[in-house]
Order: sequence, then structure tokens, then C-alpha cells
Amino acid sequence: MRFLLTYLLVVVTVMVNLDVPVAFAEGAPAIAPDQLFGESAILIDATTGQVLFEKNPHVRLYPASITKIATGIYAIEKGNPDDTVTVSKKARFEEGTRVYLGEGEQVSLRKLEYGLLMHSGNDAATAIAEHMSGTTEQFAQELNAYLAEKVGVTETHFANAHGLHDPNHYTTAADMAKIAQYAMKNPIFRQIVGTNRLPWDGKEWKSELINHNKLLRDYPGATGIKNGFTDQAMHTLVGSAKRGDTEMIAVTMKAASSNYAYKDVVKLLDFGLNGYETKQIAAKGERYTEVSSPGSDSQVTYSAKDDLYATVPKGTEPLVQLASDGQLSVTAGALAVSYPLERHDPPVQPKPTVIASALALDDSPPVARYSVLIAWLGMNLFLIGCAIARSRKARRVRQRDWQRRVN
Repeated sequence: MRFLLTYLLVVVTVMVNLDVPVAFAEGAPAIAPDQLFGESAILIDATTGQVLFEKNPHVRLYPASITKIATGIYAIEKGNPDDTVTVSKKARFEEGTRVYLGEGEQVSLRKLEYGLLMHSGNDAATAIAEHMSGTTEQFAQELNAYLAEKVGVTETHFANAHGLHDPNHYTTAADMAKIAQYAMKNPIFRQIVGTNRLPWDGKEWKSELINHNKLLRDYPGATGIKNGFTDQAMHTLVGSAKRGDTEMIAVTMKAASSNYAYKDVVKLLDFGLNGYETKQIAAKGERYTEVSSPGSDSQVTYSAKDDLYATVPKGTEPLVQLASDGQLSVTAGALAVSYPLERHDPPVQPKPTVIASALALDDSPPVARYSVLIAWLGMNLFLIGCAIARSRKARRVRQRDWQRRVN
């Protein structure tokens, strides 16, 4: 018995040292929160938004330069890429990472977006903010309103466009995942954050931009997105990767080093891409018919408003069925989600027009209709009889008068 226990202890020790994942009970996550270095983390499916793993996802933290994800998608959607931006003195002397814009330099908004998202230029962020809103403070207000309306964030407040420290500049891993998911639906944003190298010909700096996101070079299928660092925020990273039709977005915040942040995101992406897949479960306009009640000829149908997808464990086939409340129910393994459908009631059949008369009362029973007919006929016979009687009486009167005149 002692030998067996010793053997098991040795095996477990070797597995831990070799970083071999230990199996979890069915339904438990394959990653334990204490396996990640970041204080907060989350993994979602980029298509469905389904959360596959989370660690303190709603804790307020400083984002550092992953703020630029929000600034970038705002500039792309609200700005004109061909606009010419004149760099101010404030933008020229912005702190931190820069693309070395010169004061008075004129740059297209499109070029600044590359400098912002690839090279994390704080000067590019300030130039964008001033061009779009006049001041960096006004830009922050407009950015917050935009994120609340378009993305639906509830735990985010940005005080600037670049992410340099400000006590009132914060977000959460959950909100950053939503912002990244929204941004990655835009093809221009996706192209920029997926660009590895780009020549840069500026007034004060001629070089080549190399994307700061090392996932693009080190992780198979990486598609983006952005890293960040300040002393207060520590290391933050939002990463995405795609294999086949499945794309995952991972966020880690407040990791002690860049290496730890990348290890977190790689672990999360591996977990998602190796264990799950995105499947289409309904096409836009696809119809589902509600089972009619006994004796009823009418049927209520429902249709999908958009293409619908679900994130399911690999190797499982989702069960899709119309629920009694008119929603599309999807179950696969531990997954259980439902999607609202559009209801289509059966057309109302018009009632036949009823023409009523003294001779035909369609709503009356047969006996009543015959009684009316008989009464009508009787009345007419009585009137005819009266007319005949008056005619005969008048004839007799005329005959008597004629006989008197003759006699």
C-alpha cells in the first residue's frame, strides 16, 4: 500500500513538472484561475460572444494601451480616412511610445490609425483625438458615449485616447473582450491589427513599423489585437486567433511581465481553439413551425432574424429545437443557450358576407325561415283574395245599375 501511494505521488509530481494538464471533472474548466498570471482574464468566442473562461472578469483595472482598440475603431467608424490631420504641439510632445510625429506635420487619418494600432503611438492617439473632437477631453466623452451605445459596455470609463495613467481611466476584462469583439467585425480594423510590418515615412522619422503584438509572429492563426503597459496597469494584452471557422478572443490584465501576459493569452487561446468550435445552427430566414394543438388547423411559424451560431465542444453535434416559448433552444454537452426568433401568425381567414332579406335570413334556423316564407305567401294570398272580392262586388253593382236603366 505504501509503495502504491509513493508511486502515485511520483506520477503526479512528474505531470506537474512537465506541465501536463490534469483532467478535471466533467463540466469543470480545463484551466484553473490560479494557472493564469494576470489578475483578471477572460476568453470568448469572437463570433458568438460566448464566455468560455473567466477570472475576475468584472474587476476594475487600468487598461494601458489596449485603450487604443477603442480609439482605433472609433476613428475608423466615425472619421474619414482621407482626412488630413495637422499635428499639434501637444501631440508632438506626448509621453510614452510614439511614431515621432512632427509639430505641424500633416498626416492622413488612415496613416495615424496604423501608427496607433501597430506601433501604439501615443502621439498618434492625441492627434486623432484633437482632429475628431477638438480636444482630448471632449474626445474621451464622445468615446465613452460611443462605447456604451455601440458595444454596450457598463464597466468602462476612458479619460484619454491612449491609455496613459489616469485614476478615472479604467475598464474590465469583460468589457475589453466586448470592445475587441465589436472592433474585429470591422474589416479595416481587422486588416490594421493583423498587419505585421509597414513602411513609415514621416517628417521626423523614416522607418518600418513592426507590430508590437508578438502573437502575429509566434502564434499560429493569430489575427490581432493589442498589448499595453504602464507602471500602474502593469502588462495587459488582448489577443485573437482563428482556425477554420472558429475565432477566439482572450484578454489578460495586470500581469507582472510581458512574458506572463503572453503565456496567459496563449493558454486561453489553446484551450478555446482545441476544445471548442463555432457552428452555424440556423440561417437567416430559416423557418420553424410550432406544433398545433389537437383539432386546430392553424400553425404558428417562427424564423431566424440573422444567421445564428453557437460555440460547442468539439466532437458534439448540437441539438436544435423550437422551444414552447418560441425561442430556438440549442444544447450540446454542457452548453444550453436559446435565441429569440421572429413570430409569424397564420393569416386570418375572412368570414363570408351574409346578405339578409325578408326571404332569406342566413343566420336563422330553417324552421324560422320557412315560417316567414309561409306568412309571406299567406299575406299575398289574402291580398289577392281581397282584390278579387272587390272586383266581383264592383261588377255586380254595375250590372244592377244597367238593369235599372233598361227597365
